[in-house]
Amino acid sequence: MTIEKIGLKEKIGYGFGDAASSMFWKIFGMYSLFFYTDVLGITAAAAGTMFLIARLWDSFFDVFVGIISDRTKSRYGKYRPYLLWFAIPFAVMGAITFFAPDFGETGKLVYAYITYSLMMIVYSMINVPYASLLGAISSDPTERNSLSSYRMSFAFIGSFVTFMLLQPLIDFFSKTFGTVDLTKTTQAAESSISTSPIGWVMGVGAIGIICIVLFLLCFSWTKERVTQIESEENASIKQDLKNLLHNAPWWILVATGLAALLFNAIRDSVAIYFFRDYVKVNYRMAGTGWDMTTIYFLVGQAANLIGVMAAPSISAKYGKKRTYMIAMLIAGILSTAFYFIPNDITWILIFQFLISVFAGYVLPLLWSMFADIVDHQELITGRRATGLIFSSSSMSQKLGWALGAALSGWILAIFKYAPEAAEQSAQTLFGEHIMISLMPAVCCALAFLGMMFYPLSDKKVKEISEQLNLKRNR
Repeated sequence: MTIEKIGLKEKIGYGFGDAASSMFWKIFGMYSLFFYTDVLGITAAAAGTMFLIARLWDSFFDVFVGIISDRTKSRYGKYRPYLLWFAIPFAVMGAITFFAPDFGETGKLVYAYITYSLMMIVYSMINVPYASLLGAISSDPTERNSLSSYRMSFAFIGSFVTFMLLQPLIDFFSKTFGTVDLTKTTQAAESSISTSPIGWVMGVGAIGIICIVLFLLCFSWTKERVTQIESEENASIKQDLKNLLHNAPWWILVATGLAALLFNAIRDSVAIYFFRDYVKVNYRMAGTGWDMTTIYFLVGQAANLIGVMAAPSISAKYGKKRTYMIAMLIAGILSTAFYFIPNDITWILIFQFLISVFAGYVLPLLWSMFADIVDHQELITGRRATGLIFSSSSMSQKLGWALGAALSGWILAIFKYAPEAAEQSAQTLFGEHIMISLMPAVCCALAFLGMMFYPLSDKKVKEISEQLNLKRNR
């Protein structure tokens, strides 16, 4: 197979797909716990358990999606058609998930379980094939690294747009269509973001419309080029799964990716609580409606984007494995230092920026390394199970966020978080403090240690790619 140069338009189109996914994923990761506790009205512990159960089983559903997408046959290819089929369901289900019905406590919890689980299913049906598309656009490791960087760059741009728009949209729709709930306590009324249910469902719905457009552009601007060596008719699901379970680099990458995503999940989930209860800076940027929490998120996304954009050149010089390890090590050191800095917004934003730059290096490397594992397994087994392997990357992502969100809910409950309280206790404030600093640092250490055992160096990956291209050209 002749390696085709990937043009700028296609790279941007591929990036649009993760921009759309990330716009919703950031809402889930940074706002959903607050929505469930302070808008829908369920306890932090119940929300944490719901996150774990819904995302845990859905993580394994990703493997099923990977298997069926590997076997999909259409005039659009294997993976691209899912962008077309599920763009609208993705947006509609997102808005439904952030609807707060006036049910009793049990009814609200059941509604949360059902809608959140369905949202994760729809997310899998579009995001797993999208991730797999990386391995089908090009067989060149350099091009895939570039595509992965575009993907992550647009992911952070999408997240940035969400942070810029979501709070102003929620506040706007709340003021326009909502009513004042006089039963809310002083703290809830002065919360950093509106707790009006109509504002949330309409704000998320507006973001969903943008997602539809981006998914359709991704579908239109990309092309599948890479085909596997053996015929698909002889492919065995059982054999694909067996091959995957015997793939040692895959196990290592899933584990290290899980730790890195857990790092992000815990920091992000607690940020709203940390700023409202611990930092207590009463500030909104004129003309934007952004409070200090939103500014904190925006600083983090801008810094992440810097790290993502720098990752290809730095990893090209030092190697993916070494770059990953150094980035996690420094992010862990800075996260530990975050615990000891003064409760001052300048210090907090400086450390948020520095931590997020190094965290930004990691994600594009992870996706590119999963593409390398596809090649590694094809060379060994003769079977290119792209969808299955990339579904495992989505699985580790969801497991990381599931455990992170669950831990956040449980730890808030352990430290006696009370949504109705005008002031949180010293015990609660201590819990929020370690959740945004020391706990993420532990996750960085685990990711660093796991990557030490990863065997696919850049030199090894290049050798694998050359051997596969020789086979394809015979």
